[in-house]
Amino acid sequence: MKIAKVLTVCFIACFLIACSSCKRDDKSAGTDTATQEESLTPPDYSADSAFAFVKAQTDCGPRVPNTPAHAQCAAFLQGKLAEYCDTVIVQRFDATAYDGTVLKSSNIIGSFRPDNPKRIVLASHWDSRPWANADPDEANREKPIDGANDGASGVGVLLELARQLSLKAPEIGIDIVFFDAEDYGTNGQDDSWGLGAQYWSHNPHVSGYRAAYGILLDMVGATNARFRYEQFSSMYARSVLTKVWNTAYRLGYGQVFQQEQAHAITDDHYYVNTIAGIPMIDIIHQEDQTGTGFPHTWHTLEDNINHIDKHTLAIVGKTLLSVIYNEK
Repeated sequence: MKIAKVLTVCFIACFLIACSSCKRDDKSAGTDTATQEESLTPPDYSADSAFAFVKAQTDCGPRVPNTPAHAQCAAFLQGKLAEYCDTVIVQRFDATAYDGTVLKSSNIIGSFRPDNPKRIVLASHWDSRPWANADPDEANREKPIDGANDGASGVGVLLELARQLSLKAPEIGIDIVFFDAEDYGTNGQDDSWGLGAQYWSHNPHVSGYRAAYGILLDMVGATNARFRYEQFSSMYARSVLTKVWNTAYRLGYGQVFQQEQAHAITDDHYYVNTIAGIPMIDIIHQEDQTGTGFPHTWHTLEDNINHIDKHTLAIVGKTLLSVIYNEK
């Protein structure tokens, strides 16, 4: 009987230890799951902050290369990326415009986790159009524009995204690239546009730079904006297009990110695709009813802060954050 009792006690003790171990394992497993879920949950995105970043750029004035406003905004962007990112690189270069003007230009790049080989590149151009050539008032067509939507909106979205990434680091490497000298082109000469993107694609900020894919933002701040499948994006980066649009749909933004084919736009992403060989899409607002193919403010003096919608900025920013934090 003594032996039986000892065996019984030993059995009970072993059972309790095993159960305790199971509980610890269950708790540990739950913690791992919670940690994984937490890592996949994007941080909050502030539409007010994104809007403030757009306004800070337009407050500098038209950001035309070779002007004080351009230099002032460059310093602002470099400072903000330095505040949020792990590293910042400024590519200063001379770009020769279609009319022979030498544009003193700067691509401004901020990186998170620069040593991580898996990378995504997010981009927007930060310069603005030297002339309001599409303005309905002919007297305005030689005046520079604020470029609140055409340029500043994409940069504003990415600055707020950088602020959020600084608060909750992503698992992958992120490079935010602000291309310069995009909007100094002329109709009929496609390669007169996107001079900063052309330079970066030939001369990446890191030797041998590669990224899994890229996302370009252009004109992402208008009220009732609609983003469709830009044709070059479909041609060169269809899987990326599907990933981003499906993410927006899951978030309830299907009316904004519409699953319809749109026109081809020779934008910065074209050169990233064709020169750098990185599959990049363009999230860009196109309009079929305006006659220009773009929002009614495009290349007019109406492209100012009064036509920027915080709701649209938030939709784009939240979609990008969800894409980033669901990458492995």
